[in-house]
Amino acid sequence: MPSEHPRATRGAAPAAVADGARQLAEYFSGRRRRFTLTLDDVPATDFQRDVWRALTAIAYGETRTYGDVAREVGRPLAARAVGQANHANPWAIIVPCHRVVAAAGLGGYGGGLEVKAYLLDLERADGRATEPSRLT
Repeated sequence: MPSEHPRATRGAAPAAVADGARQLAEYFSGRRRRFTLTLDDVPATDFQRDVWRALTAIAYGETRTYGDVAREVGRPLAARAVGQANHANPWAIIVPCHRVVAAAGLGGYGGGLEVKAYLLDLERADGRATEPSRLT
């Protein structure tokens, strides 16, 4: 994300990291719509895991509202909690929390609304979105 600073590493990247980087590059070039990575287990509540699983079912180029996801996980009054689970998602883009929007607009996004809009535009344009100047 634009607000994060990469850490320097030494040597070759582990195979799983290299595969992740390759798949992300394919996504950003419009050649990948689904990720096929094995993600490490992380500390999370059952609700967060349910939300993250629901996010992976949202197809490339589609969106759902926070309320839609809340209903999908069997907690129809938990739209705000869905937003919090999205914020806790450690695999942004790969587990596509950017595809969840507010009923009346974009909603929030840990990477910033400009990034969320860019990702949604990228998917709508089939990989031909123009990158916002701040992200270059």
